Amino acid sequence: MKRLAALLFVVSMVFLLSACSDDQSAKDGLDQFVDNWNAQDFDKMYDQLTDESKENISKEDFVKRYTDIYEQTGVSDLKVTAGDVSEEDEKSDAETQQLPVSVSMQTVAGKVDFDKDAELIKVDGEDGTAWKVNWDPSYIFSQLNDKESVRITSIEPERGRILDTNGEELAFNATVPSVGIVPGQLEDRDKTLDQVAELLDMDREEIDSALDQSWVTDEVDVPIKTLRPDQRDLAEKADELPGVQFSDTTSRFYPHGEATAHLTGYVKKVDAEFLEKDDNASKYDANSDVGSTGLESVYEDQLRGTMGWRIYTVSETSDEQEVIAETEMKNGEDVETTIDIDTQEKIYDQLKDDSGASVALDPKTGATLALVSAPSYDPNNFIFGWDDEEYEKLSNDENSPFSAKFNKAYAPGSTIKPITAAIGLENGVITPDEKKHIEGLKWNNDGAFGNYSVTRVSDSLSDVDLRDALITSDNIYFAMTAVDTGAENFEKGLKSFGFEEELDYAFPTTASSISNEGLDNETLLADSGYGQGQVLMSPLHLAASYTPFVNDGNLIKPTLLKSEAEKATVWHEGVLPKEGADAITEGLRGVVEDERGSAHNPVVEGQTLAGKTGTAELKQSQDDKNGTENGWFVAYDYDKQDMLISMMVEGVQDKGGSHYTVEKVKNVFE
Repeated sequence: MKRLAALLFVVSMVFLLSACSDDQSAKDGLDQFVDNWNAQDFDKMYDQLTDESKENISKEDFVKRYTDIYEQTGVSDLKVTAGDVSEEDEKSDAETQQLPVSVSMQTVAGKVDFDKDAELIKVDGEDGTAWKVNWDPSYIFSQLNDKESVRITSIEPERGRILDTNGEELAFNATVPSVGIVPGQLEDRDKTLDQVAELLDMDREEIDSALDQSWVTDEVDVPIKTLRPDQRDLAEKADELPGVQFSDTTSRFYPHGEATAHLTGYVKKVDAEFLEKDDNASKYDANSDVGSTGLESVYEDQLRGTMGWRIYTVSETSDEQEVIAETEMKNGEDVETTIDIDTQEKIYDQLKDDSGASVALDPKTGATLALVSAPSYDPNNFIFGWDDEEYEKLSNDENSPFSAKFNKAYAPGSTIKPITAAIGLENGVITPDEKKHIEGLKWNNDGAFGNYSVTRVSDSLSDVDLRDALITSDNIYFAMTAVDTGAENFEKGLKSFGFEEELDYAFPTTASSISNEGLDNETLLADSGYGQGQVLMSPLHLAASYTPFVNDGNLIKPTLLKSEAEKATVWHEGVLPKEGADAITEGLRGVVEDERGSAHNPVVEGQTLAGKTGTAELKQSQDDKNGTENGWFVAYDYDKQDMLISMMVEGVQDKGGSHYTVEKVKNVFE
């Protein structure tokens, strides 16, 4: 019996100790609540509320309300910390305790932090003592109470302009007419809506869909279409119809349309997927525009500015508002480019009926005067709406009018020959006056190429110096120069001209490449020397690669921002000797001025051009009779030294080859 009594005593003590261990301190209860709060687990937070708190709001409403508030205000980096409790409070037998809490978070309107005393109530239950939180909405934001809700408003910044070098607007925010319909003022609804559809070139279904929206009432003005600045007369005609009116609004506009489309790009409305990425939700709202392509995209942060946000409380019984957080709106900044719109439009006028690209630089400073791609499109159509047939036609065009070409890489053809010459001069394997003895039309390096031979256009010269080689575009001379330079030094020379190097340029540009397999194959090395290997260059890089010829052998980095073009930035110094650069310019003058030169015709009196043509043959094999040709011409004014143009036209095989491109470039200089 004594053993049994002792055993019962031990069991009783274990039970009592176990029961005591289930008792929770107020600090323990608050810590648990804070953990759930930091996890934004409002479901578990509700379970820790007092019965009195639960009487005021259901679990479903609690979870929804506070989840929505945090989501709508963009709460992130939430840090709730339970403060220290004094030893006296820790030992207190009070049924209620006030414990300190610190709350900190980031919102779309900036940082919010506040301190608060949390009220906890002791609750005895079957499992021991627990502490429940006496809920108050001010736990979420200190300014919030039961009778208030949280509102958030955004203030859209004004987008900066894109300007040319003289301050001419390439993209700006224009005042444009917006046509709307007040349904209750329509006299003959069907007749009027048909007239509006015809006048504004819209589908009747599109208008009906706008008027059928759930929020539309007879008295409200329903926007139907935003028109271009030059379509104000249409808005005024529409305004004469009963129930139709127009008002002014602001819209992005591209005054030079197709001529600058690939340069400026365009803006588009943000979508839900975009808003969900990173911290976009704090920078944009559902009505915001974002740069989609071109400079609008490249300089989005600068052009965009900073959205203004205001989080505040509102009450049904009072107009008074208490601000929770607020950030000021900052308008976007203008982007000042080096583009000269006159040059841009003149080049586009030459290219608009073809497929190709052109770049114009100031060869002394590297300032980009023009970036042109054709065929093109009107970027305003992405703002004001497309004609369905036109959009489908452009989308299916094999010449890709929506894609820029001036930053893509192509085979440069014979336009690489001055670069080969520069590498040969720098390595001492040729001199300007040294003559190479070349017999016949073909050369296979004493059989080193097997059955393959390099072919030149004419065998009228058997002793060829650098000037004659450039004028007659002698393939064999430049193939020999590449082979004599050697694969290692030739690759090194190309890299000194920026090959296989990411160009530090505002507009993303494909890096120019040398080959897929290296130049250890001597046949490929020879072909690369005159432009029929695997070498690929962008029109932008090709233009830049001719700058050493007017800068004493220094390669100048191209720039697009006016602030960066005040003085030249040397990309690679001394890629060839000054006397070598002068000799190449002399040869390139001959290409234009000597009647043997491939760019001699058409003759334009008074022009002082030096340049090089190139025809890149796009064939499956040497025997391919159905291949196409890209015609190149790179030229600069050797006297004024104020403009250098590279131009490439695709599909010139039936248009006179590179001569077709020569005439276009000369027209621009003229």
